[in-house]
Amino acid sequence: MESETPVLAVAGSLALCFPVLTQRSGSGDVTFQVGREHQEVFAHRCILACRCQAFHAMLSQPQEPQAPLVLSHVQPEVFLAVIEFLYTNRVTLNSLIVSMARALCVEFIKDTLSAELACEALQVSGRPQAPWRIAGAIHPHLPQEAVQTQSFLELSPSALLPVLRSDRLGIDEAELIQAVRKWAHVGSAVLECPVPEVARAVVRELRLALLSPSDLGALEEENKKDQLIPVEHIAEAWKMHALRKGRGARGHLCRRRRGTLPREHHRYLEPPHKGHSAPQGQEGNRL
Repeated sequence: MESETPVLAVAGSLALCFPVLTQRSGSGDVTFQVGREHQEVFAHRCILACRCQAFHAMLSQPQEPQAPLVLSHVQPEVFLAVIEFLYTNRVTLNSLIVSMARALCVEFIKDTLSAELACEALQVSGRPQAPWRIAGAIHPHLPQEAVQTQSFLELSPSALLPVLRSDRLGIDEAELIQAVRKWAHVGSAVLECPVPEVARAVVRELRLALLSPSDLGALEEENKKDQLIPVEHIAEAWKMHALRKGRGARGHLCRRRRGTLPREHHRYLEPPHKGHSAPQGQEGNRL
């Protein structure tokens, strides 16, 4: 019995031929007229039908032989990008298509957001090499349960920092501080370095002034165990209580978040956060 000899295809050969396949008249068996200018794009029914259910349904409809399919509502650049992917498993994008793709991805993530997915998305958005940043779109929709997930504990400092700067978090500060403490202890165990060093970049965004005196006293006692928060930050919060003056003291760190529970001393702070609108002249880091 003769053994079979595998034949290797040249990588990328179809991609190199793609412009000829779609732009030369007579190279395909179906013609699309795309956009307002009815730009002609030539393709092959068998490839489109096998690769995409939408095209399979479209090409299965009764139509006159050789009659072009008119897609006047579709932008030619977008249509060609889709066709290129169906033929080659790759796509060449320009800035317009990239912007549209970003918007669609953000909307999809917001529509399917869960506690676990929210933190995973934030982790991706915080990477320098990420093609887009979606953190600003996620913060207003971050579920309270997200801080209790494993994904939250795995956030990098760069991904956690913009979360802590947001006014729109639906989480009370006391709960948020506990979540950050647990995050720092997990990071300390993984990185084998002290808790204060792990948390140094993020704890300055905790809004200690929002805590009541009893909350702050309990935090001070707990802080003696791990030195999570620098002593001067706690001292500044006590100073605010003593002076009963929060306006202008470290700016946004005296602003209530969307989920901040009311406390008696809050009347000395900034006006309460209402919906997604910042008080006039107090825009700060509204995300």
